[in-house]
Amino acid sequence: MDSKDRQIIKALQENGRLTNQDLAEKVNLSPSPCLRRTRALEESGVIKGYTAIVDEKAYGLPITVLVRIRLESHAGAVVNLFEKKVCETEQILDCYVISGTDDYLLRVLVEDLQGYETFVRVKLHAIPGIASIDTSFAYGILKQSSVFPRLL
Repeated sequence: MDSKDRQIIKALQENGRLTNQDLAEKVNLSPSPCLRRTRALEESGVIKGYTAIVDEKAYGLPITVLVRIRLESHAGAVVNLFEKKVCETEQILDCYVISGTDDYLLRVLVEDLQGYETFVRVKLHAIPGIASIDTSFAYGILKQSSVFPRLL
């Protein structure tokens, strides 16, 4: 991947609905090479897909919850079951494996506090092997971006 590929990626991260003509102009390429590069990025899996970025509040999910999970054990069966259940749970938008005293950080969207309580009681408590659940509620977003930084 070269700097031109990164320019294409940045432009598409900023606006995934650019036409090939507009993208080519933005990255200073002619349309044919631009399209070839974009298709190569898609086919190689660098560009995984395209999506709409939706306002959580307008959609009806105004509460963002950050949930830190510590497992009782790191035995393969416990970890595999937890990770399988996380992937099956639609309220969990992101799950990071983290270092430190906790094992995972989840980003969860819910409609209200009752929705979060239901999520914990019905979804999280049903997963065996969880030692602790530590919750933080995001009461604001200072920065949220889907555009990667430049390489230093």
